[in-house]
Amino acid sequence: MTLEASNTLKRLARRLFPDLAQQDPFVQSLLRPAGYPVAVVWMRDRPVVPAFNTLPKPRWMPDYVDLVSFAQRPGRHELHDQGAFYCVDPSSVFMGIGMSSVSEPDTVMDVCASPGGKSVMAWRAMNPAELWCNEVIGKRIPALISNLKRCRVSPAFVLNSDTRILAETAPQTADVVLVDAPCSGQSLVARGKKSPGCFHPATINMNANRQRRILSNATAMVKPGGRLIYMTCTYSLKENERNVEWLLKNNSQFHPETVDVVADYRSEHTDLPCYRLWPMHGEGAGGFMAVVKHNGAPGHHPKSDDTLRRLRIRWSSE
Repeated sequence: MTLEASNTLKRLARRLFPDLAQQDPFVQSLLRPAGYPVAVVWMRDRPVVPAFNTLPKPRWMPDYVDLVSFAQRPGRHELHDQGAFYCVDPSSVFMGIGMSSVSEPDTVMDVCASPGGKSVMAWRAMNPAELWCNEVIGKRIPALISNLKRCRVSPAFVLNSDTRILAETAPQTADVVLVDAPCSGQSLVARGKKSPGCFHPATINMNANRQRRILSNATAMVKPGGRLIYMTCTYSLKENERNVEWLLKNNSQFHPETVDVVADYRSEHTDLPCYRLWPMHGEGAGGFMAVVKHNGAPGHHPKSDDTLRRLRIRWSSE
């Protein structure tokens, strides 16, 4: 990494951490990525004979997730090909932990679904009656369908619509809306990958504005009493805390919800209950998560929603 890039990280660290003792470890975690274990999300019961030697895991991690060293290459295991589990960075599990507060909802909508990690975790965590997985970029649809098929996620439906179309066609249809928003991808650097321009102000501003558009449309889809879970894999304040503040300021029908299992990870950059995982703490490359809930009283809704079925379904597990 160049001297200019190193200085950029130091400036970012000063904005994120008033505590000097945290600034250098954050910078070093990006300059010299140490690597993280793989989170193995078991889709059903684990095999009787353990498939891996597992590592200790943080208390917030669900029972159906194991931590496995990268050296064991779980993605090449035959059980992976059979759809027994899905592999993600531990940060992705952290980002999805807001799902743990919901059990057996009628309808879950993942508006930015490909390649399918959050959709798969939503099916495993919440056991919804119907899982709707939307991906606006057509060339990303095959990967999403492939992962849903491999993991035998059902009933699931794949859509290929802009979030504006979803909001207009299917308002107030989902008990839970997932927004794993496209972002500047700064945590990729902590995983030793390239993310060109991810720290540039223009990149951050472009993503923050796109996220607000998606959030505005996503809020329209939440049923009264339902939840929206907002997630990113970046460190920028504009793409995280500032967007949650903006959402609540412009949508008075929502209020923030605490997630007790990650109370120790609460962000210091807002008074709202937002949650951060930082790369230097060794639990994952980093992620952000917040949950907001619709103030309205839940009503009775059929498990199969004809409004959603008016959308163009690219694939269905039914």
